Amino acid sequence: MKATARAFAIQGLVKYHGLRDPRLRLPYHDSISVCMRALPTITTVEMDAYYARDEVNINGRIPSRRELDRVEVVLDTLRHMAAKRVYGRVVSRNPEVDGKGLGFSASGFAALGLAAATALGLDPGTKRLSEIVRLGAGSASRSLVGGFSIWYASRKRHSYAEQVAKPDSVKLRTIIAPVKSALKTDTAHKDSVSSPMFKARLRYVSAQVSKMKRAIAKGDVPRIGAIAEEDTLNLHAVTMTGPAGIILITPVSLAILHEVRRLREEDDVPAWFSLDTGPSVFINTLPGSVEKVKRAVGKLTKELILSAPGGAAEILDEHLF
Repeated sequence: MKATARAFAIQGLVKYHGLRDPRLRLPYHDSISVCMRALPTITTVEMDAYYARDEVNINGRIPSRRELDRVEVVLDTLRHMAAKRVYGRVVSRNPEVDGKGLGFSASGFAALGLAAATALGLDPGTKRLSEIVRLGAGSASRSLVGGFSIWYASRKRHSYAEQVAKPDSVKLRTIIAPVKSALKTDTAHKDSVSSPMFKARLRYVSAQVSKMKRAIAKGDVPRIGAIAEEDTLNLHAVTMTGPAGIILITPVSLAILHEVRRLREEDDVPAWFSLDTGPSVFINTLPGSVEKVKRAVGKLTKELILSAPGGAAEILDEHLF
């Protein structure tokens, strides 16, 4: 059977950092994100006895062995659940956006999990499926449920995601500035736990999650933006003070950060920056301020993408092959 799913990349609002169990991708703390409607991943999966092995193509290329291992841990879990020994073909496509830290691993595995489950005739439920896609990429659990969502590090001995607000319930607009980097996100997650600031982050982050949940419930975009910006600085401080001294922010990233603050402080434009584990910048604002932000930041970088919040992963009728 063949199935195609679409999921949306995420912007971390209160980001996760570090894994207490890298194999199961179990985080140290809860985290919150919002899906980006302008950054969809579409994935088609066909499960059939015709295939002698899994055939995977991601954005027109064959994945590395390590990437394929991550795909297969999700597929194998679903195959075991379905009690079916069958291989499949996977074709996945992201938009042609060249930037790191845009949350495409989240949308990729969310779309993979939903499409593969459907192709295998499974309906494990959103909660269980969010646990399964988490095995490929932690934030995929949040991409799967969509909107504004929380990923629980441990809740009744389970680590899964649930939606806390629908995508259209908050009048948020995000201008995304993709920035390139060759660094692997997992490297930063692994290194961060050895930072002398990591334990301080664990003490700090629970209150930030609670504050963010309240701000989302109220639809308070300025508060959402301010908390996300504060968390960005905390996250990157931890990253930079690990043993490897990883600096993800590039000169272009830094110039955008300064411009966003100048807009807010000098021009009274409601705009706040946010970076995940990468150099790409998300600029959160209100619908009425989008053009002002785009004009200012457009002087620093050519590619800007405007996005509203995106919904949950969904099955599509048209396939990629």
